[in-house]
Amino acid sequence: MPHAIPLPPPPDEPLTLLAGLTPAQFMRRHWQKKPLLIRGAIPGFKPLLSRSQLLALATREQVESRLIVRTSGGQWLLEHGPFRRSGFPARSQPGWTLLVQGVDLHHDAAHALLQSFRFVPDARLDDVMISWASTGGGVGPHVDSYDVFLLQALGRRRWRIGRQKNPRFEENVSLKILKRFVAEEEYLLEPGDMLYLPPSWAHDGVAEGGECMTYSVGFQASRRAALAAEIAERLVADYEDDALYADPPGSSTEHPAAIPLALRGFAAEAVRRLVADSQALAEALGSTLTEPKPGVLFDEPEERWAPGAVVLDRRSRMMYDEHNIFINGECYRATGNDARLMRRLADERQLDGRAVRRASSAARSLLAAWFGSGWLRLQD
Repeated sequence: MPHAIPLPPPPDEPLTLLAGLTPAQFMRRHWQKKPLLIRGAIPGFKPLLSRSQLLALATREQVESRLIVRTSGGQWLLEHGPFRRSGFPARSQPGWTLLVQGVDLHHDAAHALLQSFRFVPDARLDDVMISWASTGGGVGPHVDSYDVFLLQALGRRRWRIGRQKNPRFEENVSLKILKRFVAEEEYLLEPGDMLYLPPSWAHDGVAEGGECMTYSVGFQASRRAALAAEIAERLVADYEDDALYADPPGSSTEHPAAIPLALRGFAAEAVRRLVADSQALAEALGSTLTEPKPGVLFDEPEERWAPGAVVLDRRSRMMYDEHNIFINGECYRATGNDARLMRRLADERQLDGRAVRRASSAARSLLAAWFGSGWLRLQD
């Protein structure tokens, strides 16, 4: 049975998670601007996975994991998973860290935790990474290109943070460790405390006084070139234009290796036509944003479909715009009551049985198909 999924908080409701700020206040004052320390962000918070469960995840082929060790001589060592259970350093050995990425894809409680941060659009939500560290463990001073909430789950971690311009990194090191890091602020976080950091704020977190677990809730920021490349790839797949290039009359040349200006113009017009259809562009964007993470596989249902309460599988990505519904890289047109139903499913990630049974036959057929693909599940 999946964990209960919290609804997105109203933008004007003060949240303990945000130090008493409303989501609207937080987004205006801090988001992508300045850090925020939140004492007791989740009072009484305890690890959602044990150390043993986290290590077990790191042995799986489809789970992204890293092991970082700081040797007694100050050398940084990096190894990528999957790992053997016997391949981890001794629990008592100081200075090592295990990072497990995308835990929300594999664990219902971690997925439910991620939903608490949906005052930011789903298009920006990335994942929950969990780090386990022995005393003195950390990954060195570094800078990220994304927003992150650092939630302390077990033990204590000391964070030093500072603004970083034109970062330079240590040479001959497999990690991007800053060559020169000057801390402006320092905080010791205990379980339930949380630190928000905007992009480009350098930070260095070190476990103190014993083993430590930190949950990093990260938010992706698409790079323009990468997003353009993904969208163009989708647009090209459905683009049909059989127009042939024709040389201008009398276009003989004395410089055969020179690219004709007319051909350059023809190419430019081809690109303009590719992105000129705003509907096709919207469909390509939504499909790109909901593409499942690499390595994600959906499980076939063990039960038979019957119209009733449903919940999206934790691995499913679902969004919408004014005309379309997107789920796991697929695009569907929807209008009227069907559109409202599907948007509700995307926003709340679940539908009660009454809503499903009152849906149109077309909508129920679509839900049944998604159920058969493992994209959603029946819920008691």
